[in-house]
Amino acid sequence: MRNKILTTILLTVLSVVAVYGENINRPKLDSLMNILAEKNKAMGSLTILKNGNVVYSRAIGYSFLSDKEKIPATEKTIYRIGSISKMFTATMIFQLIEERKLKLTTTLDQYFPNLPNADKITISNLLNHRSGLHNFTYDPDYVTWMTQPKTQDEMLSIIAKDKVDFQPNEKASYSNSNFVLLGYIIEKITKQPYSKNLNDRITSRIGLANTRYGGKTDLTKNESFSYQFENTWKQLPETDMSIPGGAGSIVSTPTDLIQFIEALFSNRFISHNSLIQMKTITDGFGMGMFQIPFDTKKAYGHNGGIDGFASNLAYFPEDSLAIAYCTNGQAYPMNDILIGVLSICFDRAYSIPTFQSRFISINPDEFTKYAGIYSSTQIPLKITITKNNETLIAQATGQPSFPLDAVEKDTFKFDPAGVILEFNPEKNEMTLKQGGGVFLFKKDL
Repeated sequence: MRNKILTTILLTVLSVVAVYGENINRPKLDSLMNILAEKNKAMGSLTILKNGNVVYSRAIGYSFLSDKEKIPATEKTIYRIGSISKMFTATMIFQLIEERKLKLTTTLDQYFPNLPNADKITISNLLNHRSGLHNFTYDPDYVTWMTQPKTQDEMLSIIAKDKVDFQPNEKASYSNSNFVLLGYIIEKITKQPYSKNLNDRITSRIGLANTRYGGKTDLTKNESFSYQFENTWKQLPETDMSIPGGAGSIVSTPTDLIQFIEALFSNRFISHNSLIQMKTITDGFGMGMFQIPFDTKKAYGHNGGIDGFASNLAYFPEDSLAIAYCTNGQAYPMNDILIGVLSICFDRAYSIPTFQSRFISINPDEFTKYAGIYSSTQIPLKITITKNNETLIAQATGQPSFPLDAVEKDTFKFDPAGVILEFNPEKNEMTLKQGGGVFLFKKDL
């Protein structure tokens, strides 16, 4: 549901060329996955489908790690998929529209009249992030309560307390609040829990045995915990799944995800016309999906992030190709992994990374000059830099903390999110670089 710092804002764009044939280079894919596992760069599962057939499936790393036990990940390991849940929610909304129980023009006040602009916000606005409702996961205090159960009334109060970011349909801005509300609307219309709707309307219809509404992680059900790499893999806290709801509550496997997206594009859940509406992109957003360009090709899908989990699901209609990747631990950017996977699938020249150390050692006494709280006039984030005995730790507003690796004097990186921080201690400044964006921060003195 949330990725580190700006990854909820900056959409993943990959550049690759067209698929040349149905065969893929499995040994090369294995080489990539092997080095990721060997160098502790990633844990997770990858599945690739072509013309309705699974042509590659591989799991690396562990679903659970402790001093006493290690449970290896398998192709049946279940991950929290975060915002890919939005594709499922949007699919169920269009089913209700086709059943004439809802319209795209229906306004929010018919269900939740006490929310800001409820009489102006439509179902369409919620689906393509044009409602103006503030994204509650951006709130500075979110990390203080994200592990605590919340009722629907409590979540509605949380969403209602913030002022709107803009007027409905004025522009687009990603907000988890939109899809939490859509999940509640599904429950109100059907008088059934979201979990039962998910089962009856999607998973049981095509036999997705490993996809469901998530709860507290249960290892006996093949579910995985998530981890952050700090010299070793360290387990992260769990968001209580009563919070993300229709925006990010689903758990699944890559194999189930590719079956879901192929069925969606085969019109087994909704009509062709409804799918066209889901695929229509306005200001970067479809209705529950994104468009991902690959050279002259177009893929449709969604990414997701919650706790230390990250996921990506993409479908190329012209090639009948689906790729799903779920990770519960990343110390190397997921985008770079996907570029590698897709370059191999599309027979593009690609060199397997060697991960030779690029980092330098810095005397921990030097860390003091970087520590502090930094703010920017360009984006509404504050970043707190602290030190421990080994490295610097960064934490952005409303985000979990993460370690920084020194790559040169005054320059640090966090590879999983593609973050580079360049410090200028003399000027009390820090520059954040991520996804092509450059943002200047000044230390609060």
